[in-house]
Amino acid sequence: MAFIEYLFITPNHQYKGFYGGPPGNSPMVTMSTIDCVAGRGIEGDRYFDHEPDYKGQITFFRMEVYEALLGHLGITAEEKPPSQVRRNVLTRGVDLDALIGKEFTIQGVRFLGTEECRPCFWMDQAFRDGANDFLKGQGGLRAKILRDGTLQPGMFHV
Repeated sequence: MAFIEYLFITPNHQYKGFYGGPPGNSPMVTMSTIDCVAGRGIEGDRYFDHEPDYKGQITFFRMEVYEALLGHLGITAEEKPPSQVRRNVLTRGVDLDALIGKEFTIQGVRFLGTEECRPCFWMDQAFRDGANDFLKGQGGLRAKILRDGTLQPGMFHV
């Protein structure tokens, strides 16, 4: 079984454009649903209408990786909640890497997995030193939205 556990958006960038300085102050917002718009992104998110045919209109991350990261760093979810990974959809029970280069449907919304959502050095600041290295090769999935629809937490089939 596969699940969506959390949905997030952020209206403004926290890290992009802040290289060499402190991050911005734009926390992720927990959502009960997100509206996915084909070719444009998630309504209200910082990457909505970012650029034509943008490969990261929506991002996915595995809860299993988040939990392993916490264990590896010796921190708790209370200290660093799931929103810290800065991805839109947190899933459980899905091999996101297997979706790179493939079309897939979740809750009626059609996507194209474009590439790994590689972590960056900011992950060390968001979590703790060592987070970026730990997440290499398991930073999540970037995708294009091919068919409009709404996602909500709960079970789905890929």
